[in-house]
Amino acid sequence: MNPQLQAVIDELHSASERLRRLAATVPAERWAERPGPERWSVGECIAHLNLTSQAYMPKIAAILADAPRTGAPARFRRDFLGWLIWRVLKPGGGGKAKTTAAFIPTGKEPAADIIATFEDLQRQQEEVIRQSDGMPLHKLKVGSPFSDKMKYSVYSALTILPRHQHRHLLQAERAWAEISARG
Repeated sequence: MNPQLQAVIDELHSASERLRRLAATVPAERWAERPGPERWSVGECIAHLNLTSQAYMPKIAAILADAPRTGAPARFRRDFLGWLIWRVLKPGGGGKAKTTAAFIPTGKEPAADIIATFEDLQRQQEEVIRQSDGMPLHKLKVGSPFSDKMKYSVYSALTILPRHQHRHLLQAERAWAEISARG
């Protein structure tokens, strides 16, 4: 396995572990509680990640289904747009953007369902990454599910997903800290 792809898998595992710690801390009946009227609950943060993975993974899988199995470089590099998005998504890094309507969670799903979906999607992402080993991921382009105008390399997309997860997991942790501080 390419070490850079293994690093992406490790980031996915880290996000899953972070979610498990959060799930062990936040009572299921409080997952829908918001820290403020315009802020997302713990459940909404994680449901948003599920919506994002559900939009990305079919696009990436379709591209990889037709991709050659040769041509992987010794070292992958993100293209400029992929790097820029990855950089902006730094957890705790101040850059904020409103999401599009398709990625706004309803907040109505039970905590157990949100968690199970997240874990299932993590397994799917890991499998896609493992299957992509040896492919020219830096040359294959995928359109962003957030905007049809943005395209970046599949490698960039694979690194953006766990970065995005850690950003929203931090948001969920902060939401819970505020909620629990109120009592």
